[in-house]
Amino acid sequence: QVELVESGGGLVQPGGSLKLSCAASGRYVMAWFRQAPGKDREFVASIKWNAGSSYYADSVKGRFTISRDNAKNTAYLQMNSLKPEDTAVYYCAAGNTITSMMRDVRGYTYWGQGTQVTVSS
Repeated sequence: QVELVESGGGLVQPGGSLKLSCAASGRYVMAWFRQAPGKDREFVASIKWNAGSSYYADSVKGRFTISRDNAKNTAYLQMNSLKPEDTAVYYCAAGNTITSMMRDVRGYTYWGQGTQVTVSS
C-alpha cells in the first residue's frame, strides 16, 4: 500500500500562486486531478517517474508546472496566474500507468486525501 500525503492548498487571490506537494515512495507515474463541487474529477497534470515526460490539461497549460524530486519522493504542482475557476479539491495520484492512460483517473491506483484550493478575492 502506498500512502500519498498532500500539502500546500489554501486561499489565494486571482492572479496569485500556490505550490502543492505530494509525498509518495516508489517508481510511479504521478499526477494531479481536481474536483469542483458538482463536477467530475478532472485531469490536471501528470509526470513520468524519470520526469522525462509530462502532460497538462489545456485549461492549465502555461500556468501550472508539474515536477518531481525522486530523492525526496515528492511531486509538486506549481500553480501560477490562478483563476476562480481553478477552485477545487486537488488530489494527488500515483500508479504504474501506461502513457495512454496518464490523463485518465482509471490509470491510477493510489490517491491522496485531497487538499482544498480556493481562488477568490
